[in-house]
Amino acid sequence: MRAKYDGRPLWPMEFKPIMTNRLFIAAALLAITSGGAVVAADGRLTLERLYSTDEFKAETLRTEWFGDNGAFTTLAKNKEDGADPRIVLHYPDSAETETLVSSELLTPSGSSSPLDVERYAFSEDRSLVLVYTNSKRVWRQNTRGDYWLLDRSSRQLTKLGGDVPPSSLMFAKISPGGRRVAYVHERNIYVEEVDDHSIRKLTETPTEEIINGTFDWVYEEELGLRDGFRWSPDGGSIAYWQLDTTGVSEVPLVNNTDSLYPKVIWIPYPKVGQQNSASRVGVADVGTGETRWMQVPGDSRNQYIARMQWAGSSERLLLQVLNRAQNENHVILANALSGATREVFVEKDDAWVDAHDETLWLDEAKEITWISERDGWRHAYRVLLESGDVERITTGEFDVIRLLWVGQDEGWAYLQASPGDATRQYLYRVRLNGSRLERLTPNDAQGWHEYEVAPNGEWAIHTVSTIDDPPRVELISLPDHRVVETLVTNDELRLKMRELDSSPTQFFQVEIEEGVELDAWSIEPRAMESDKSYPLLVHVYGEPAGRTVADRWSPRHHLWHVMLAQQGYVVMSFDNRGTKVPKGRAWRKTAFQKIGVVAPREQAAAVRKILLQRPDLDPERVAVWGWSGGGSMSLNAIFKYPDLYQTAIAVAPVPNQRYYDSIYQERYMGRPEENPDGFLEGSPINFADQLQGNLLLIHGTGDDNCHYQTTEMLINELIHHNKPFTMMSYPNRTHAIREGENTTRHLRELMTRYLQEHVPQGGRTRGGQQ
Repeated sequence: MRAKYDGRPLWPMEFKPIMTNRLFIAAALLAITSGGAVVAADGRLTLERLYSTDEFKAETLRTEWFGDNGAFTTLAKNKEDGADPRIVLHYPDSAETETLVSSELLTPSGSSSPLDVERYAFSEDRSLVLVYTNSKRVWRQNTRGDYWLLDRSSRQLTKLGGDVPPSSLMFAKISPGGRRVAYVHERNIYVEEVDDHSIRKLTETPTEEIINGTFDWVYEEELGLRDGFRWSPDGGSIAYWQLDTTGVSEVPLVNNTDSLYPKVIWIPYPKVGQQNSASRVGVADVGTGETRWMQVPGDSRNQYIARMQWAGSSERLLLQVLNRAQNENHVILANALSGATREVFVEKDDAWVDAHDETLWLDEAKEITWISERDGWRHAYRVLLESGDVERITTGEFDVIRLLWVGQDEGWAYLQASPGDATRQYLYRVRLNGSRLERLTPNDAQGWHEYEVAPNGEWAIHTVSTIDDPPRVELISLPDHRVVETLVTNDELRLKMRELDSSPTQFFQVEIEEGVELDAWSIEPRAMESDKSYPLLVHVYGEPAGRTVADRWSPRHHLWHVMLAQQGYVVMSFDNRGTKVPKGRAWRKTAFQKIGVVAPREQAAAVRKILLQRPDLDPERVAVWGWSGGGSMSLNAIFKYPDLYQTAIAVAPVPNQRYYDSIYQERYMGRPEENPDGFLEGSPINFADQLQGNLLLIHGTGDDNCHYQTTEMLINELIHHNKPFTMMSYPNRTHAIREGENTTRHLRELMTRYLQEHVPQGGRTRGGQQ
């Protein structure tokens, strides 16, 4: 009998040691003798400092707006041991604070210590506090845990769910009015009364294939959908998604290490061109328990209900429905009482369209804001729900990265954008009639600026960082951008960064052909000798889901790159066309039906251009590395351009695009029968016979995203062509390859050793030896 995935974390967090073969023992000795993993002076980074300590961990802060006047709350913890949590209220006009919920109130009866609060939410009248703790990871995020309800007036703290197992509730929310709490447990929605904590099951799952109130793997991964239900504004009903995975083919994840016999978990995973889950939206009456299904036109298995929200009242819903090709987004109003639907308008594109979370309400819910690329740039619009008429708000040759806030009475919209420099972003405002675009971030400010605007539009939480400087978080007033209070400084970490023996990261552009300039950054050894040439390591991603070149704090890879630069490597990265960069529709959608085709070609063009311009770079020592889509691009690089790249490290790649999920791959590539040449040319497995250099493949065997299966297929292809390579599998690790003690350090040591062995660090006399 095959076990089905039920939403629980897949594997235990304890792992047995991995057997180390002779190759890795030899590499470890090399690392010790070369200084790759030993502790160095404070000015030098080491793998131990980066991955065995929290020395370079930045302080963060989670804030929640509290009412409409700009007040906000934070979770305060003792910095020494993480204990003594309390919820603190901040008054923006005076910078004063008040403890709303003390540590004592967060301590369960009979316990000597308070709850380890991870998240919290207040009821509308602030009398109740919902506390989330003891969370467990489901796929990428910790979405399953325990919920406790604190009644501030009675000082009573109660664990929700009755006698359910620990860490088994999801997405708990207090109803408007504060009478009930709803949550998901075992693929169903439950409602618990606040007064007596009686519990009712609101939905049913007649088969194991039915999922209520949450999602299957592919909806979560590719549409960003996890929490699958919404309370109505009057608290009388709940709108929710239901998915039916019947007929969806499954993939096994095999755990070989934690028991005498292997454990196999099967998960429904629709691959490109294969059958999807069916989806629908229902509205359940909390009193009667009856569900009315919304009459969404079309085939429920060949379209995606990508967004759902209440439309200003408890009588209607606003839905965004993508067709399977994802080149149409149908915006639909649904009557929650009858289930009848009416299409408001359709967003279309010759390539693909996106589902949006920037639908903000105007004119007493008669209008919504909308984001569209219909004029070639990502701009903000107003849409009248009655007529479907669309009116532009922003204009010009720039992208609206994120629409933050609209105030109809004030007549302004706040947004994040980066006109003229896609590597940075700032705050702007514009009149709702499209006039007077103004930059609010100070003109002399650099780096990456993010904002969370208060409901009244008068305040914002402002986070600023650069690639070399950790975040600073502050409360500012708007529109003058005056700093009212600094909430997080990270000054100690900033000073530590400045004390490193390293050069600052340099941003620049590379023109690969007339009119096409790629943004890039470079990290270089501090003292490069003018008569020597140095090895070049390129970090690549290259796909539409992300980017690598941005002037913001991102320590996951950056500090490792800084360490390599200290050892004598030049590290660079380029954002090719097709990446998620705010340079207009044409830039991004160059990748349509050409994933794995445009990116490696433009990456190679950038490297060739740099090598021509920089005699201090050694063309005989060029390496490339990437993760996920970047792993695929690294394979494409060394297979397709063997004369350019001598070494590649591919982490968790997808060697054959035919084996990735339906939503992602079909959005950008179409179906295989529609684009056979694109799938053939874009999949690196088809070019494995061209490998000439050094290749290190790394993959977690428990990768639910980019399956280990595809790397095994590539291994067979390399063997078929008698190509030597090196392979490291991490048992049971997911796509992140971070589960288990010491995994991250082991992975980075492996990558560092491989570079040191095959791309020796340091300067070599040009035309000679090191």
